[in-house]
Amino acid sequence: MTSKPPLPPFELTSARQKVQAAEDAWNTRDPERVSLAYTEDSVWRNRDVFLTGRAEIAAFLRAKWDRERDYALRKELWAYTEDRIAVRYQYECRDAEGQWWRSYGNELWEFTADGLMSRRESSIDDVPITERERRIFGPRGEDERDEPIPLR
Repeated sequence: MTSKPPLPPFELTSARQKVQAAEDAWNTRDPERVSLAYTEDSVWRNRDVFLTGRAEIAAFLRAKWDRERDYALRKELWAYTEDRIAVRYQYECRDAEGQWWRSYGNELWEFTADGLMSRRESSIDDVPITERERRIFGPRGEDERDEPIPLR
């Protein structure tokens, strides 16, 4: 079995590392790479979509990133326990018609002892923005790590 450090039990530093690793992976927009962070039988709720397993997760992400062009994400640690992490996040993307969107979300994560995510629940709200209102441009630079995400 593959492990995905940092491993539970989490403390502040390892929880932040786990969140940053997730942000970095999602910003690659590589569904297969991202799906490897989840258990083979991981269960998800993403908005009103329910998924089980890596194959469904990868298919979902392929369709997501086909629709959500120029996707760029920021995640921030909200809270953690020994094997769970809560994050808030924002991402921006544009649709096929060129409309830009900022999506605000909260996620609840649960991990196995080997550091793979066995459960993910995500609630997301989308707000149309103009191109001029954008503030997330590609992956976060090293100098931006641990900066809080503005609420608006």
